[in-house]
Amino acid sequence: MIDTAGAGAFSLPRLAGRLGVRAASLYNHVDGRAAVIESVRRLVVEEIDVSVFAVLPWPDAVAAWARSYRDAFARHPRAIDLLVTTTIGSPAMLAMYESVVEALARGGWPSERLVTVLTSMESFVLGSALDLVASPPMIDPSGQGPRVPALTAALHATHQHEHDKAARAEQAFDAGLDALLRGLVAQLAEVRTSAAEPRRPR
Repeated sequence: MIDTAGAGAFSLPRLAGRLGVRAASLYNHVDGRAAVIESVRRLVVEEIDVSVFAVLPWPDAVAAWARSYRDAFARHPRAIDLLVTTTIGSPAMLAMYESVVEALARGGWPSERLVTVLTSMESFVLGSALDLVASPPMIDPSGQGPRVPALTAALHATHQHEHDKAARAEQAFDAGLDALLRGLVAQLAEVRTSAAEPRRPR
């Protein structure tokens, strides 16, 4: 239902109708709407590969995980609205987060920075998933070129070097992921340098 009609189409009465049962019957199997949403979350998360965190250094593992995460949500983009506006309690999602923060902690990130790093990666990944499935063109300055000459020239240059929307989305994802990881590696180096500096006596 969500994949075909969007998050707005989801409700327990509609789900019951889709299954050919009464809405009250659903409560024999699930504990309300939130439980169904968490089950949807679990189905999407099961498509994400977290095994890389056990075998790769954290930057490489995060890169592979981010791509797998993006691809999973790109297959179910209409679920993003529903899932990012509800509290996360799914054991599958929590287990995924556990794998990520454990790997970051092993890599040297202090505990107070772990959720910040995780959230920054997740925000980028979900935006990239939406970009991958967006209807082209997302930016169309037709008839307004003189008012936005730099943007028009940039779009023209981009179109000359791209064959399709997917190629542009991949380029944007690769560039963004590389920039984000380089930035995080640099931040971690700063954190370690700061922690290693001797404290000056007052």
